[in-house]
Amino acid sequence: MLPRRLFLLAAAAVTVPVAAARAMVVDRKGKFADPQPTIDAPRRIVVSLAEDDPKRINAVLSNIVNIQKFYDAAQVKLAVIAYGPGLVALLKDRSPVAQRIESLQALEVEFIACGATLETLHKTAADLLPDVDEVPNGLPEIVERSLSGWIHLRP
Repeated sequence: MLPRRLFLLAAAAVTVPVAAARAMVVDRKGKFADPQPTIDAPRRIVVSLAEDDPKRINAVLSNIVNIQKFYDAAQVKLAVIAYGPGLVALLKDRSPVAQRIESLQALEVEFIACGATLETLHKTAADLLPDVDEVPNGLPEIVERSLSGWIHLRP
């Protein structure tokens, strides 16, 4: 009789925390602030990439993937602006994440290079990965997008 009582106590000790943990999980799908994101009016998010450490670059790209999963790719428009040391991620000859960038571009994530940083590095648009856009200066691009309603993230 004692072993059965211990078994029941042990089972209750495991079941209660699992049930409590399930109750705490919040499903955000479909529960967005107004105005709700739609295909015609997606969330617009611009992400800074200013570091050349491969771990940080991969972390930023993982955040992009997570944002797309959360909103559904059709309800979010993402742009990554690389400037300073972060521009390395977009260079043909130095990018440690070229394949990941290509995959994200296939999902319509926009990658933008800072022209001022390119000039400092004595590089041109021809040195960038395919389909990467260039702007004269990355930081003013972030400012202008922010002023036109984009949310700026610096993961």
